Amino acid sequence: MKQKIAKIKNEPEAIKTPKKAGFDENPLRLRPAWRIGQMEFCDPYGWHQVDAATLLDIREKLRNFETMTLGQILGSKSHMVETSKLSKDARVRLEALNLDDIEALLSLRLTGTQRVWGLLEHNIVILLWWTPNIVFVRLN
Repeated sequence: MKQKIAKIKNEPEAIKTPKKAGFDENPLRLRPAWRIGQMEFCDPYGWHQVDAATLLDIREKLRNFETMTLGQILGSKSHMVETSKLSKDARVRLEALNLDDIEALLSLRLTGTQRVWGLLEHNIVILLWWTPNIVFVRLN
């Protein structure tokens, strides 16, 4: 019985080049990704108050943010808020969470007064708070 021997026309290249090389160092060119492990479920930080319809609306808005880069998201309606400009209650809560060393929180505007608040680490948004109508920024 004859043994079959595979024949090849060309030797495969020993080194392959990836189509998209490297890690993008600029988070403003990247789309956000969400982390939910630190979401607050206590007053007045809101997630425990979200009803099913509102949760679907929040999910849809966050999904829409996923189609944009952080550079497109950050602007007049969604922006970084220095922690020194947050309300006293918000600063006290950050201290209780051992997050009082951070300089700013990301405020994502969902509606006129509704916001999702989080920590921004590169392009990862660590979701903390949902505020339906609570002002977390000092007005003075």
